[in-house]
Amino acid sequence: MLIMAPEFIAQIIGNRIIVWDIDHGMELYSNGFFGKPIGVRKPQKGDEFRDPSEISYFETIYLLEKRKLKLLNEKKEKIAKKTFLEMCHQQYINFENKMYVYRHLRDLGYVVRPGLKFGVDFAVYTKGPGLEHSPYMVQIIENEGKINPIELVRAGRLATTVRKNFVIASMIKKKLHFFVFNRYKP
Repeated sequence: MLIMAPEFIAQIIGNRIIVWDIDHGMELYSNGFFGKPIGVRKPQKGDEFRDPSEISYFETIYLLEKRKLKLLNEKKEKIAKKTFLEMCHQQYINFENKMYVYRHLRDLGYVVRPGLKFGVDFAVYTKGPGLEHSPYMVQIIENEGKINPIELVRAGRLATTVRKNFVIASMIKKKLHFFVFNRYKP
């Protein structure tokens, strides 16, 4: 749920999206775990917000869609959502499906963060970073849910090692499906 100021301002600098106003960055993080202060892995207290915040491309689109964000380019000119979407497609392979999954999980109340350190698309929290370890790793699969068996075994082993449930998200016949693999603990 988004209970925040009517509109925040972010600026694209290179390939990063920065919220320069420290109070706004703290409010975004406090009300949905959007972004994080630059240089802080998992902020837990308001006093860690001494620097501007960086938000992801997915968070940016989501906040633009909710009309909570105004996006500026390096010259401080407003960027249209359509223009920014073109940038997203250049930045990410399969952006549309990833954004669809991101939006779906966010709308269900989950906190969705980048999953790069686990080698997946998203790390998903029920409460939020710093309050819990993410219980889910989500990988978006193309090709109507087809996955290489070796990739499935690799993902299962990783999920067990880091104590998370591995989730495959895939569009099958134009409908989003989630397949959850619970970690096995002997």
